[in-house]
Amino acid sequence: MKVLMFGWEFPPHISGGLGTASYGMTKGMAKQSDLEITFCIPRPWGDEDQSFLRIVGMNSVPITWRNVDWNHVQNRVGSYMNPQDYFDFRDHIYADFNYMNTNDLGCLEFSGRYPDNLQEEINNYSIVAGVVARKEQFDIIHSHDWLTYPAGIHAKQVSGKPLVIHVHATDFDRSRGNVNPTVYAIEKNGMDHADHIMCVSELTRQTVISKYYQDPAKVTTMHNAVEPLPAEYEAIQRTRDDKEKLVTFLGRITMQKGPEYFVEAAALVLQRTHNVRFCMAGSGDMMNAMIRLAAERGIADRFHFPGFMRGKQVYECLKNSDVYVMPSVSEPFGISPLEAMQCNCPSIISKQSGCAEILDKCIKVDYWDTHALADAIYSICTNPSLYTYLRDEGKKEVDAITWEKVGYKIRAIYDKLV
Repeated sequence: MKVLMFGWEFPPHISGGLGTASYGMTKGMAKQSDLEITFCIPRPWGDEDQSFLRIVGMNSVPITWRNVDWNHVQNRVGSYMNPQDYFDFRDHIYADFNYMNTNDLGCLEFSGRYPDNLQEEINNYSIVAGVVARKEQFDIIHSHDWLTYPAGIHAKQVSGKPLVIHVHATDFDRSRGNVNPTVYAIEKNGMDHADHIMCVSELTRQTVISKYYQDPAKVTTMHNAVEPLPAEYEAIQRTRDDKEKLVTFLGRITMQKGPEYFVEAAALVLQRTHNVRFCMAGSGDMMNAMIRLAAERGIADRFHFPGFMRGKQVYECLKNSDVYVMPSVSEPFGISPLEAMQCNCPSIISKQSGCAEILDKCIKVDYWDTHALADAIYSICTNPSLYTYLRDEGKKEVDAITWEKVGYKIRAIYDKLV
């Protein structure tokens, strides 16, 4: 089984859970010896782990013939390519290249991030996908998140192979219902063209069925999982004393994640005890507002904003935390609580998160109920028995939720479609 996957980010260069999920999922799937994955991203950085898949950088795929020295191209990419392969299909709906701004190798440039001209990059990515689909050998196409749905559609049109799309979130989640019509149209178009739709939670599946008008028979819930902690991360030791408790929010500081509810709950906790500090790790468009809110509530001296964390920094933070909180307003899944529980950190999650469907050894509250959230934080910080129970049982529970198991479920869907 050969899989052509389209993604937008891949560790170690990620902006959120999409890259983490893409890595864990593909690594879990690769445990099946008869499955090969080619994973396309806009721009690789060269330090990605390719031990279990092959990464294709869309910024190094020629799409036009511009009278370049093809021996030079061969030296750059490692194999000879016929210029005609890249020049002979301008009549295709996606491939009128006369206007394209390509470099000397006939390739499109990508930022590798989420630029201001994101819509243009999504379109360019889909154009390159058509070239990739003509050159690669594969049995099925798998597109992650709305950014790559147009690429999946183009690859399907070129190859005739079945298309699976993976819904990691919808714009209803990201916008609290204030949906961007352009994004919605891209999402719905991807779903309409897909042969099968995988959703990271039943919560998301119901959104796809009810808001995007999809046939329930072709929409499956495919919960996320976590990779076993590598020995390097398991060996991380706490570096602070236990005189004060540390409560952590770690994620994008955006409307979807409900950061204001974390700050308000912190203020309520600090009315009852001063033996707790709060950490809001991450970055986002609400960060400055949260700094101001903490100051307005008079708790700035108990609040820390260390900024965006990646890799080992994340696990050092979680290992040093006594409570992890994810108060998301609408969270399609939410991998971070699972990562916290892996690190022996008790977790509090919103009932409005997809991971609440598979986690039992944690505390669940409504995102808007700051009093219930404050009570849960205070209880874990002041009740050693509760803390110990959630720490130990939470780790046991999450250690059994593996990407390898998810990989076999995905493979079963592939087999049916192929």
